Amino acid sequence: MPTTPAPADTPAEEARETRPARSRSAVRSLLRLWPYVRPVRARLFTAAVVAVLASCTGLVIPLVLKWIVDGPVADRDTGGVWLGALYLLLLGLAEAALFGLRRWLVARPLAGVEASMRADLYRHLQRLPVAFHDRWPSGQLLSRGTTDLMLLRMFLAFPLTFLLVNGVTILVGFIIMLAQEWTLGLVLLAPAVPVMIVCWLFEKRYSKVARRAQDQVGDLTTLVEESVLGIRIIKGFGRHRSQALAFRDLSRTLRGTELAKARLLAWIFAAITILPELAIGAALVLGTVQVADGELSTGTLVAFLSTALALRWPIESIGFLLAMSQEAATATERYFEVMDAEPESGPVVPPRHAVAAAAEAKTGAAVGTGTVATATATATATGGLRFHAVRFRYPDAPAGSAPVLDRIDLHIRPGETMALVGGTGTGKTTLTALVPRLHEVTSGRITLDGVDITEMSRETLRALVAVAFEEPTLFSASVGENVLMGAEAHAGETELNRALAVAQADFVHALPQDTDTQVGEQGLSLSGGQRQRLALARAVVGRPRFLVLDDPLSALDVHTEALVEAALRRVLADTTALVVAHRPSTVMLADRVALLSEGRITAVGTHHELLRTSAEYAWLMSGTAETTAATTTATSEGDNR
Repeated sequence: MPTTPAPADTPAEEARETRPARSRSAVRSLLRLWPYVRPVRARLFTAAVVAVLASCTGLVIPLVLKWIVDGPVADRDTGGVWLGALYLLLLGLAEAALFGLRRWLVARPLAGVEASMRADLYRHLQRLPVAFHDRWPSGQLLSRGTTDLMLLRMFLAFPLTFLLVNGVTILVGFIIMLAQEWTLGLVLLAPAVPVMIVCWLFEKRYSKVARRAQDQVGDLTTLVEESVLGIRIIKGFGRHRSQALAFRDLSRTLRGTELAKARLLAWIFAAITILPELAIGAALVLGTVQVADGELSTGTLVAFLSTALALRWPIESIGFLLAMSQEAATATERYFEVMDAEPESGPVVPPRHAVAAAAEAKTGAAVGTGTVATATATATATGGLRFHAVRFRYPDAPAGSAPVLDRIDLHIRPGETMALVGGTGTGKTTLTALVPRLHEVTSGRITLDGVDITEMSRETLRALVAVAFEEPTLFSASVGENVLMGAEAHAGETELNRALAVAQADFVHALPQDTDTQVGEQGLSLSGGQRQRLALARAVVGRPRFLVLDDPLSALDVHTEALVEAALRRVLADTTALVVAHRPSTVMLADRVALLSEGRITAVGTHHELLRTSAEYAWLMSGTAETTAATTTATSEGDNR
């Protein structure tokens, strides 16, 4: 969690450096929205036509004014004036009704487009590999799913339609003015080229500032989220002041960027407003001279100037619409930066032999044909969990760097429990993450009962393999819902209570609503030991064929640990398990122990064999035994909070 601002080295900046540079124009970026817009294109097109009709209806008003001035007013016909007023009232009502209809037409479909894009983003995030989430700050992802999608909905609702509507309105308006008096029309056309140049310059500069602002919103969101989730650390270490300073600096940076956007908007609004106003002033002077000379009727001049004034908003809104379009284009790029990320590889539908092998593994059936003895021998030789010359290097690791895991050969036989022991940073957690394919092996392969895990769909694989991590993660849901996440959809109270009993998590029955108690965000309302026991219950509730536990008892006191271990022995008797262990008591759960050192398996045997034959293993176990007693009291207090 950052405590001081470091704009060049923040996780957000590092993540942005790993993304490909974009040089796509705003139009090309926005065209990527077409698959989402296509289902509602008929309604959006109808809304655009209605808006064009409404805008053109407003342009009829100056023609009615011309008729009133040159007709009833010149002839002093009071009845004609009232009739003209009625026409103006009807035209105004028609214009208002048409714009209201346009709004009604776009509201529902655009809300659906936003919801569809948000659902696709969420679904895609679930399919992206863990390495992606390691690189991207969560605040950046949140801002793409909230602020950016809101900008896109606003663009589809307003700028997308009114860039067309205002363009048509300006074109029709100038045709009307040229038809009335072409010399005055040419005067008003004079600023067209300067306005287009201004818009071109504005678009180039505003797109960069808009992108910077939206990225900074993501950075600020990340800081706020981390500060909320880590509030105990901030308070415990008295870092509220440094966090406030970091927030203030990011806020000031964002404020500066927003002010830069405001300056650009002020610049283009001034240019787009002044140039047409000067042209209208020149047309007014020239038209007045022509009326005085009798070359132009008063009604024509009134209609001409009324039309020019009616075109002020369509012209002046160009800057505002271009700004919203640039922000929408930037939001589109940011959205598709995530959507373009490659999801986890692997078959969507598992091959038939993989399904068959998985089904046999789930039921504990023997693999092979022939006699029972042959089947048993084959299952023992090829079954269980096996690592075949596995090597792993993180995808974003520097070229030529040493792999985290190097040529791991390890066989955990069916029904066997293997403890994985090693010093800090030797790759134990990484090795366990390879089994459910949270990371992909760089080379080699991993098999479950003889079937390569890459030949299974992830759904099949993760139905066979249950995991419990050292850092237990709980969701803002009830205790029961958190535990049953690891079970089949039809699992109920029986499975829940069995899993809670195995994990010695009977404390939940003392909670206010028993297993229906909401645990709160990240489960921070519970102690570390309580969260760890619920995570363990979630791992065993589905009776998995394969179990991967990453130091699952580290937060428990020795008395609770002994009870959990006794219950776990019954579960592990029917399960092929890989257990990362640091305590001798946890190691004693295993049939055999594998020693991981510098990314390689250097020894395999029973606990007592390795104590005799491996100096490194004996040193690790002796150090753990000494520190266990020293930390028991503190752990007990935290677990019984």
